[in-house]
Amino acid sequence: MDMKANLGSFGAALKEKDVWVMNVVSEDGPNTLKLIYDRGLIGAVHNWCEAFSTYPRTFDLLHAWTVFSDIGKKGCSAEDLLVEMDRMLRPTGFIIIRDKQPVIEFVKKYLHALHWEAVATADSTSDSDQDGDELVFIVQKKLWLTSESFRDSK
Repeated sequence: MDMKANLGSFGAALKEKDVWVMNVVSEDGPNTLKLIYDRGLIGAVHNWCEAFSTYPRTFDLLHAWTVFSDIGKKGCSAEDLLVEMDRMLRPTGFIIIRDKQPVIEFVKKYLHALHWEAVATADSTSDSDQDGDELVFIVQKKLWLTSESFRDSK
């Protein structure tokens, strides 16, 4: 899922792969859903201050480009968004977060509680159109195992 699809470039980059991408366009941004449809992709309009209907599926990968900064400007709860992302993501799935340094530090505080593991962090200064204060942070959702499941596996 591309949580802030803009023109659907993330989905278009993966179009030749054996995957499908749900492109989500912000309800208060430019409505680019027609362009996404014209590219042969699927999509929806959504406000991340609310839950996203995922029935009957969950996702292997979430791509969140400045989604946390956007909902922060609206006064919505970033903690609620983290819980929503955890709900939508399959165990062993990945999240790519591209946002400002304070947002990445905020997400890092909740890794242990959500059973997520940091995989990589990179500076996004390679993009010439960016001012260089964004980071790319990749996390993986781990399986939630109980102490009883550890006993059963021995």
